[in-house]
Amino acid sequence: MTDASHQEKAPHIPVLLRPLIRAVSPVSGVWLDGTFGAGGYARGLLEAGADVVIGVDRDPLAFEMAEDWAGAYGDRLRLVAGNFADLDAHAASVGFASLDGVTLDLGVSSMQLDMAERGFSFLRDGPLDMRMGREGPSAEDIVNDAPEALIADILFHYGEERAARRIAKAIVSERAKGRITSTLHLATLIEGCLPRKKPGQSHPATRSFQAIRIAVNDEFMSLVRGLEAAERALKPGGKLAVVSFHSIEDRVVKRFLAERSSRGGGGSRHAPAEALRDPGFDLTPKKAIPPDPEEIEVNPRARSAKLRVATRTDAPARGVDAASLGVPQVEGGW
Repeated sequence: MTDASHQEKAPHIPVLLRPLIRAVSPVSGVWLDGTFGAGGYARGLLEAGADVVIGVDRDPLAFEMAEDWAGAYGDRLRLVAGNFADLDAHAASVGFASLDGVTLDLGVSSMQLDMAERGFSFLRDGPLDMRMGREGPSAEDIVNDAPEALIADILFHYGEERAARRIAKAIVSERAKGRITSTLHLATLIEGCLPRKKPGQSHPATRSFQAIRIAVNDEFMSLVRGLEAAERALKPGGKLAVVSFHSIEDRVVKRFLAERSSRGGGGSRHAPAEALRDPGFDLTPKKAIPPDPEEIEVNPRARSAKLRVATRTDAPARGVDAASLGVPQVEGGW
């Protein structure tokens, strides 16, 4: 069976795939897909001309789902279990010290949302889990064991939930009666803390579930580490393409690329001038790429998505201060 026929059987087409391929073309060499998921980006890159794609995912389910089609690509597709925060090490583990491209599709995947037993969705009753890698503390642990102030900080800083303190107080009051163990239990509790949803508005629990999921999986720090790892792994001329859905994630990516594409200098009477430096990336294009109306119509999930693309230079990679990128700082992190 040909590669093309397997592409036609893909479970879904990922958000902004076609604009991504256009922005990074011509595609060749070795690419790493740091959020393999259902394999949509990996397949798209292979079809577009990548010689090898390394698929990285922290969720074992991603590789279980790929068993019936991944073998058709032979050595062109290498699968590695792990967090994209360590993507340079994962690439080296399968024999590639440098990469021609890196793609990251941030946030929770549709396959995770669709499985009630994973506990990501407030629309399906399931255990409060939300662990992408199925290891470490779960959402149930945070909801039932974290101090009220920490829960409020998580909801406010990670989910931008204005009613964070009210919701945290209600959670602590409810758990005193018995552990909160199901998604619908938590969703109903949150819903009762907020005004009735108006037509066209998102579910009242959307921000809170998002915030708890981010805390469970340490998503913001994984993103910072992943961006640093991509800078280390990409060869000169290599492409970095990041799709984000969350305003804070996009802010982190935007600030990282803005800082890395700047030569420094400047300064004012309020701040000293920075030393001049060679930029690590060129922004290609300079602004984020949104989905077109046709894609939104087919896939409403794409509405909030933004694609940012940058091209690696030959400047040395550098470390980064997470706070300077706008990563929320939650005291007494989970």
